[in-house]
Amino acid sequence: MSNNIDNRSPFFPGNKTQYTKASKKLDPSLLRRNNEERKKELEEMSERDSKVDISSAIKDFSRIKKAVDASPEIDNSERVKALKQQIDSGQYAIDYEKLADKILESEF
Repeated sequence: MSNNIDNRSPFFPGNKTQYTKASKKLDPSLLRRNNEERKKELEEMSERDSKVDISSAIKDFSRIKKAVDASPEIDNSERVKALKQQIDSGQYAIDYEKLADKILESEF
C-alpha cells in the first residue's frame, strides 16, 4: 500500500509526469473522446437536468421592474424643499388622523 494520498487522475496539472511547463503539451493518450454510449448518457442528462422553471412571482417582478424602468423619473425635490422650509419655520402641521390611517394601512 502506498502512502501517497494524491490519487488524482493524470488530467490535473500537478502531475508532472503527464504535463510539464517546459513542453506545454499534454499526453495524447489523455485526450480520449467519450464513446457513443457515454455521449448519449451525457446528452440525456443535459436534456433532463438543464431545464429552468421560473416562478410566476419572479415573472411578475420582472414585468413590474420593466414598467418602472420605462416610466419617467419623478422629481420631488421642490416638494421636499418646501416641506423642509415649513418644518424649519415651524409652520408644518402634522395631521395625526392621516398619520394614524397610514400606520394602520401599513400594518394590514
